[in-house]
Amino acid sequence: MGPETTEVYAPPPPAPSSGWIHRLNMRVADSAVGRYFRLEGSGHPKTREGAVFTTELRAGLTTFAAMSYIISVNAIILADSGGTCVCEATADDPICVTNEAYAQCKNEVRRDLVTATAAVSCIASVLMGLLANLPVALAPGMGLNAYFAYSVVGFHGTGSLGVTYREALGAVFLEGWLFFILSLLGVRQWLARIIPRSLTLATGAGIGLFIAFIGLQPAGGLGVIGGDYANLVGLGGCKPEFADPEHPYVCLSHVLQRPSMWL
Repeated sequence: MGPETTEVYAPPPPAPSSGWIHRLNMRVADSAVGRYFRLEGSGHPKTREGAVFTTELRAGLTTFAAMSYIISVNAIILADSGGTCVCEATADDPICVTNEAYAQCKNEVRRDLVTATAAVSCIASVLMGLLANLPVALAPGMGLNAYFAYSVVGFHGTGSLGVTYREALGAVFLEGWLFFILSLLGVRQWLARIIPRSLTLATGAGIGLFIAFIGLQPAGGLGVIGGDYANLVGLGGCKPEFADPEHPYVCLSHVLQRPSMWL
């Protein structure tokens, strides 16, 4: 009886990729760009396995599609603070809700904020890729901007803290330098690690619900949410003839029946 032998199954090697996508990936990997970003096949001693040009390109486009809403939503939220606009209050309109000149100034501030949000997000994301070689996109935080607009400055500058828009922006500027110094010292990373995961998940869920709430509002949104005399927030989406003449966002009946809301 001969010696017992054990057969070890070895999976066949993967078939080499073919086609123009593979040729494009190899051409980019063999270039100076591929070696700088340590793409697979670049020959860099610290090559990132699985990092190929087309995969990174798809990931970047997906990330942009997922966070491009920030460009408009951030501008809408910050513009609600009134920005640098001056409110000429009257007895009938103390916070300039119906003041046409104030509304026009807010629109100009909102357009400026759209440009600023897009520019700072682009610059920060490009620097993250060039200097840190990390596939991370950066943009203004959706939670902090709401706190800035509705709690610190307040709607049309009516915050209880008495902080003006310019003073709040000055505090944000100093905060940025503080976080930069903490990042250099490694303290910021330590603070991020001690935050409980449950709190991190709850924060993300809360911000997501808040963004959805903004998108469903009638001002710049779908109009699903409207006003309510008892609960402050109610269902909207009614036709103009069924809305309260004095409060157009309050539906008296026939909610969710405006055709344009479903488009």
